[in-house]
Amino acid sequence: MNPEQIVEATLFASQTPLTPKELSRADESLDVVRVREALDHLRARYESDDRAFQVYQLGDGFQILTRPEFAPYLERFDSVPRPPTLSRAALETLSIVAYRQPIGRIELEEIRGVASASVLKTLQDWELIAVVGRGEGLGRPLLYGTASQFLDHFGLQSLAELPRPEDLPISLVRTDSDPVVHEPVEEPSEDGPELEAVAEVEESLTEAHPDEVTPTEEIVQVEARLDGLQQEEDMTDQEDLTNVAETNGRTNGATPHPQVS
Repeated sequence: MNPEQIVEATLFASQTPLTPKELSRADESLDVVRVREALDHLRARYESDDRAFQVYQLGDGFQILTRPEFAPYLERFDSVPRPPTLSRAALETLSIVAYRQPIGRIELEEIRGVASASVLKTLQDWELIAVVGRGEGLGRPLLYGTASQFLDHFGLQSLAELPRPEDLPISLVRTDSDPVVHEPVEEPSEDGPELEAVAEVEESLTEAHPDEVTPTEEIVQVEARLDGLQQEEDMTDQEDLTNVAETNGRTNGATPHPQVS
């Protein structure tokens, strides 16, 4: 077996990106230099053969993935693994964490203007963010940062591929003059220039997953159920008002007004 075949077989069988150092453990004849040469040869061969897949670098690792233009065909099969679908709130939170890391929950909520505990928990479960330390403020709050899965999910080699802070309406990068927030936000704040910057980052992240901000079927069902409950509550309130009016009419010796159907 030549190094190219060993590296190809290892990448093909792996479900996660592998670094050159990890790939070199596949055989005693391999080292980091030979692995990188094999990766370059594989990329060139796949490109010249016009294959439907390619070797992509994700963070420090490499993985064989289908080319993006074939995604519409793969989406028709339930057996094809899909990345987690991110809501608008999740993308917004990820944008802030990516630029402000390490960042605490309260500071993040100050920027977003809404509570974010449940979104942070979901992103942690999906391994897109992780706890990277504790702050020096009151209670030593947990600090969050992006995890390696963040780069894999959006097909990035590093955070440097995100839009530059100077290209945004207002920088999301922390400065020494930024105030430290100790109190939780109770009322949502109005959209400001900082959230405009967040929206621009969201747009860049959704280029790889344009369908992720579409409301899911579960959300639509919940909204419909809430609308139904609100209508039932309004009907109940109307019936209660009618009963009160009839009772008052009998008490005062008056005849209740007939209802017009």
